[in-house]
Amino acid sequence: MTQGSEKRARTTHITIRLTPEERAAIDSAAERAGLTSGSYARSAVLGAPTPRQVRRPPVESQELARLLGEVGHVGGNLNQLAHARNAGMAVARREIIAALDGLAAVCDAILAALGREP
Repeated sequence: MTQGSEKRARTTHITIRLTPEERAAIDSAAERAGLTSGSYARSAVLGAPTPRQVRRPPVESQELARLLGEVGHVGGNLNQLAHARNAGMAVARREIIAALDGLAAVCDAILAALGREP
């Protein structure tokens, strides 16, 4: 029985030298196109159509960085509520629901930034 790697049609490699800036430009363009660097380079060099199935959705790095801050904010709110409750203070149900709603909204936004259904 053959393994998956033995069934592949593309079996030869080509090596090119790039500056770090050139490599970063190729990687960035491939990410924006939702392709691996190899698929992007193959398409650019051969003029071949891109694969039917895009392997990676483009990721909005700035949006994810913003959402990371939101996760910290919501996490801080939840931590304050837990600390207050553990100290014996009353915590209003609406405060807990608001914090959990905020967490759900951030999760949905992260999924959307990753190109997935919320």
